[in-house]
Amino acid sequence: MDLIYKKGTIEDIDLLTKTRIEVLRAANKLSSDIDMYEVERFSYEYYRQAFLYDSHTAYLVFDGNKFVGAGGVSYYQVMPTYHNPSGKKAYIMNIYTSPSYRRNGIATKTLTLLVEDAKRRGINAISLEATEEGRPLYEKFGFVQMKNEMEYIGT
Repeated sequence: MDLIYKKGTIEDIDLLTKTRIEVLRAANKLSSDIDMYEVERFSYEYYRQAFLYDSHTAYLVFDGNKFVGAGGVSYYQVMPTYHNPSGKKAYIMNIYTSPSYRRNGIATKTLTLLVEDAKRRGINAISLEATEEGRPLYEKFGFVQMKNEMEYIGT
């Protein structure tokens, strides 16, 4: 394997958007006949804004010219707290490796690059959602299950 880890730019927006849809289909076990037009449209706009305001870092992984993996981290601000005086937070998403390339350290390397990017920005409050398949990687890296967080998804 000739793996290349490329930091995404605005020029990669189409591939990043396509990858986002692949990740969502895989994580949610959605078939290809499920309409993802709205999610794709909003994801494209998210990336456009994120690159404009430097609020997201993405990595694309290639074996030569073949796309084989990706990952991203979104940056945002909340009110300062005792444990996070700056209020700066990072949310890791879209960690993905093509099935035939899994178990080769691609996700670990991508996660390392994303966490390092957050730390360079002075951010130590980093969270993510984990699939059952991804949980061992994140736990090995040092992520722990959150105890007090809840989420409301309105209808």
